[in-house]
Amino acid sequence: MIDRYAQSPMKDIWTSRAKWDRMLQIELMICEAWNKKGMIPDQDLENIRQFADYQPERILEIEAKTHHDVVAFVSNVAENIGPSGKYFHMGATSSDILDTCLAWQLKDSSQLIEEKLHQLAEVLKKRAMECKDYVCMGRTHGVHAEPTSFGLKFASWYADTLQNITRLKEVQKEVKMGKLSGAVGNYANTDPFIETYVLEKLGLTIAPVSTQVVSRDVHAHYLSILALIASCLDRYATEIRHLQRTEVQEAQEPFGKGQKGSSAMPHKRNPILCERISGMSRVMRGYALTAFENVALWHERDISHSSAERIILPDASILIDYMLSITIKIMEGLTVNKEKLLQNIQLTWGACFSQSLLHLLISKGYTRDDAYALVQQTAFKAFSEQRPMLDLLKEMESLKALFSNEELEKVFDAHAYLKHIDTIYQRIGVSHD
Repeated sequence: MIDRYAQSPMKDIWTSRAKWDRMLQIELMICEAWNKKGMIPDQDLENIRQFADYQPERILEIEAKTHHDVVAFVSNVAENIGPSGKYFHMGATSSDILDTCLAWQLKDSSQLIEEKLHQLAEVLKKRAMECKDYVCMGRTHGVHAEPTSFGLKFASWYADTLQNITRLKEVQKEVKMGKLSGAVGNYANTDPFIETYVLEKLGLTIAPVSTQVVSRDVHAHYLSILALIASCLDRYATEIRHLQRTEVQEAQEPFGKGQKGSSAMPHKRNPILCERISGMSRVMRGYALTAFENVALWHERDISHSSAERIILPDASILIDYMLSITIKIMEGLTVNKEKLLQNIQLTWGACFSQSLLHLLISKGYTRDDAYALVQQTAFKAFSEQRPMLDLLKEMESLKALFSNEELEKVFDAHAYLKHIDTIYQRIGVSHD
């Protein structure tokens, strides 16, 4: 991942040095386990613990000749250990170390992602309460529908985030799955005790059946959840991008002091953070697709997945961490224009209250078809004449005998559309209490 979108501590998990550090710890635990089995003498284990180290430049030098990263790592460490180095990497195959290291990295990465999701949830919950009573225009197909609560937007996003936390917790159980079962997964040159000893110390789970690798459906599941989280963030960003349009102006993402919107047009205030989220979500969905392609490997394994995973797993973890940070920033600093919310409700001259009017007419004896026709004709007339629909209805002689002006005016009360908002909020545990 480019530095522009990489943040600590997430990016620190995925550096080459961090990977080598974890690989070294895994290898040392393997040596400890073999010592407990009586296969590595105490003095040799002490030598290994004392002298085991690596030099990045030397690893790269050896890899340039061997074209094998784990061989280069093991050779460099063994050089530092000396004669006792013959026991280093005993009974292990490269994927034992790589997959267990990867499980450890993904375990820690998913924990950081979960923490960010909880932070986002708290911000969304706060904004949902803050904006609960803000009446705004609801839209379907991008067209004005009926009034609703602006807070419901935040409440919906909060509910999504809670669900994403649940989804991530489920995949965390899988993604921390490692293996130390040997070259084809049958423990022919190792012992199940070694695997149990090391993985339990690392807080990892053991793949119940592995080949030379952990099955890649585990990693596809992880990336599919990250892509789903990213797609949810894209949904929120897309909504804000629309609301920030000049013709709408109901909300604006944060705009810092000294920030410039355009090199040519000084007046511009663009939703660049939300657009960034939308763009990044496309990359995340692409990573998920690649992970699904990695599931089908030849026999006990090939390495067609390896090159792709060196990109998609670190990048996806780092990118979703960044996307969540930016989304938290957007939600915390989002400006909501209450005046514009109310102004926009009036753009349809009252036509957005058509369903309530339809129900009122039916309650007074109209058939549904007749009521629908009257409401539709009146709405279209209000549009064409640019007059309030309520005024047109009050002028109709056929309605004067059925309704008082007060009855008609209640139909056009936007706040009446929020009467069940508390019920919705209670479902997701959002309240003032």
